Amino acid sequence: MTQTKPTIAKRPDSERIILGIDPGTNEMGYGVICIRSSPSHSSVITLMQYGIIHLRKYANYQTKLQKIFDRIVSLIDEYHPDEMALEAPFYSKNVQSMLKLGRAQGVAMAAALSRQIPVTEYAPRKVKQSVTGNGNASKEQVSKMLGSLLDTNNPLLQANQLNDATDALAVALCHHYQKSSPIRHNKSWKAFVADNPERVKS
Repeated sequence: MTQTKPTIAKRPDSERIILGIDPGTNEMGYGVICIRSSPSHSSVITLMQYGIIHLRKYANYQTKLQKIFDRIVSLIDEYHPDEMALEAPFYSKNVQSMLKLGRAQGVAMAAALSRQIPVTEYAPRKVKQSVTGNGNASKEQVSKMLGSLLDTNNPLLQANQLNDATDALAVALCHHYQKSSPIRHNKSWKAFVADNPERVKS
C-alpha cells in the first residue's frame, strides 16, 4: 500500500531540515538538523533531535527491516525533513554482513522515498573529511567536532551528550556542507568562508 506524504505548511526558503541516517542491522543512528540562512549569507545549524533505533532485540531479520521502515517514516512525519542523507555501507570481507547492511540501508531509503523525500549517499571517508577535514578521523574526533559545530546550550546535548548517533549527525552535516559548497553553487570562496567560519582553520 502506497503511503501518502502528510500535507505540511511551506517553510521559508531560508530554512532547510536534513535527516541523517547511519544504517545498521543492530543499531541505526539518526540525526535531524535545521539549517537557517540569514540575509548576510551566514548559516545557523540547530540540532533538532538524534538517537538510536535499537534492533538487536528482534531475532527475526524481516522484523528488523519493518521496524527500520516504520521508525524512519515516523521521524519524517514528525520533523518533515526536506532531504535525507545516508552513510553508504563500507566494504567488508564478510559478504553476509554487507548483504544485511545493504538491505537495512535500502529499507531506510524506501521509507524516505515513500514520503517523496530525496536521498543522497555519502562514503564514510567523505563524511569524516567534510566534517573534520580528515578522512581518517576517529569517532571521538568526529564527536568533538560536532560538539563545537552544534549549539552546546541545546538541552538535547546537555541531557544526553553525543553518542553513537554522532555518525548520523555527521552525515547530515556533510550533506549540508556539500550542498553549500562554493564549487557546487558557483559562489566565491569569500562567501563560503562567511557561511562556514567554523570550517576555516587559522
